[in-house]
Amino acid sequence: MAFEGLDVLGIGALLTDEERLVQSEVRRYVESEVTPIVAGCFEEGRFPTELIPSLAELGVLGANLPEEYGCAGMNNVAYGLVMQELEAGDSGIRSFASVQGALCMYPIFQFGSEEQKRKWLPQMAAGKVIGCFGLTEPNHGSNPGGMLTRAKRVPDGWLLNGSKAWITNGSMAHIAVVWAKTDDDDEIRGFIVEKGTKGFTTRETHHKLSLRASDTSQLFFEDCLIPEENILPGSKALRSPLMCLTQARYGIAWGAVGAAMSCFDVALKYSKERIQFGRPLAGFQLTQKKLAEMATEISKAQLLCLHLGRMKDGGKIKPVHVSMGKMNNVSMALQCARTARGILGANGITGEYPIMRHMCNLESVYTYEGTHEIHTLILGQHLTGESAFE
Repeated sequence: MAFEGLDVLGIGALLTDEERLVQSEVRRYVESEVTPIVAGCFEEGRFPTELIPSLAELGVLGANLPEEYGCAGMNNVAYGLVMQELEAGDSGIRSFASVQGALCMYPIFQFGSEEQKRKWLPQMAAGKVIGCFGLTEPNHGSNPGGMLTRAKRVPDGWLLNGSKAWITNGSMAHIAVVWAKTDDDDEIRGFIVEKGTKGFTTRETHHKLSLRASDTSQLFFEDCLIPEENILPGSKALRSPLMCLTQARYGIAWGAVGAAMSCFDVALKYSKERIQFGRPLAGFQLTQKKLAEMATEISKAQLLCLHLGRMKDGGKIKPVHVSMGKMNNVSMALQCARTARGILGANGITGEYPIMRHMCNLESVYTYEGTHEIHTLILGQHLTGESAFE
């Protein structure tokens, strides 16, 4: 089932048997469990929490982390295919798994103590503990280094004050990995903040027109006492949360391809069935041009993802490589969604088809975890040696 319907270049043959099996299993899961309910969840504005146990059983939570911590231990290409297939269902489902694994489990694995890893990672892989990632603030999105959240050392640990915004999984999370500047040295450190901590509250974000099948919230910290054992000992400076974002952005690059594939598949089938002027839409030159260009751009994005995955598994990937993938693939997917919507005409705006839902979701994906413009400047700095951020 590798790249089914879009494998013009034979990319599926470049995957291992295990990678193809992972993709096949996740695709079957999405078709049987996600697709039947996700349009309704989008309209209702709720994340389908009932899917969490089966997502955990599928092995997609922290999928590329080691088996010794209860995770699947997949290589990064297989993990990318997981993200692709989940987002073919809905960006909200991929975002849930991405935040759980790349933004919450990964920092515990990378910066946490062995005790923290043993305590949290198996429970999170099993879906018994849900996590969120607190970096973005109401007035500091693209410039996280300007954060105002502070942690002050006190005899019993750390006193945390501040707020975070646009936090996926925020209201449902049992723990939040929160980034704050310490009064000790003004360095950015990571803290595990447990639900129920006095002074820690959340507020769900309503009236969204994008990522509606996702839990998006604000986090508030008012004199929250965080015990010393809940600081991530290996975290230090802005580099630590940015490393987490690189993990998540890698998954987004793959996920966007899944959304584009879903839009293309629907448009292709529709164009063959919809009769206008006595023949299928697929028989018109302009329709074929649109489909050919979509298939070409998706194929290029698939190859980019596959190369990034092999680089990541080989330990050769750098943040700028991931920025290229995120920048290119999300923009590509958004354009594919718009083109596919045009092929469907008025039918394309209805919930009967997933295209408008993907298009609305991708508007958020285009912006979050590094806007399109920020990733463009990261690549520009790499090419020119000149920073355009200041």
